[in-house]
Amino acid sequence: MCTLEKRGDIYILTLTGSDEHRLNPTLVDSIRSALRRVRAGPASPSSALVTIAEGKFFSNGSGSCLGSFIPTTSRTHVSKASIAALSHDYVLMRKDRGFLYMSELDIGLVLPDWFMVLLKCKIGDAKVRSEIILTAAKLTAEMAAVRGVVHSAHVGAEETVEAAIRLGQELVKRGWDGNVYGKNRMVVFNEVLEKIGAVTGEAKTVSKL
Repeated sequence: MCTLEKRGDIYILTLTGSDEHRLNPTLVDSIRSALRRVRAGPASPSSALVTIAEGKFFSNGSGSCLGSFIPTTSRTHVSKASIAALSHDYVLMRKDRGFLYMSELDIGLVLPDWFMVLLKCKIGDAKVRSEIILTAAKLTAEMAAVRGVVHSAHVGAEETVEAAIRLGQELVKRGWDGNVYGKNRMVVFNEVLEKIGAVTGEAKTVSKL
């Protein structure tokens, strides 16, 4: 499950418990409920969302929050290179433990089309994508930062959370309109949303004009 806390203009979404935080229907419903509360009562015209997780895993599964109307950051530690983390605008990782890892090759799973489209949007270097997908590499925080997979690496959970909140505060100071931000994000990731819509039957087409 998850909890939602507001600190000024920053919302902190915490995935609670010590399990793998797999995005099953129960957890997805809990996250959606929290995001509806954010949307219903933003702290100001400009806000930011920071997602963190308790326990060993950030999220050992897949999901997407690309339609968010405010800037999003995630603090991750030990995790698969999950869409739950990579669908945030900024990913910060603790470097004293853990790694980013896509295990699909090791466990015999084929990636869905929308997953690959999102990875292309988030990881521009084809060599890095191949390393992550076709060698099932386990990237430490420093390795992931050098390759541009995460935005920064920090020592310890507390420092990583503090850095994520500082980044959120810096983004809030820009004074961006949340609705405009969300619409621009949906244009940027329109191809991903269309792929997801083709799978779920929910069209997410955004005009490119």
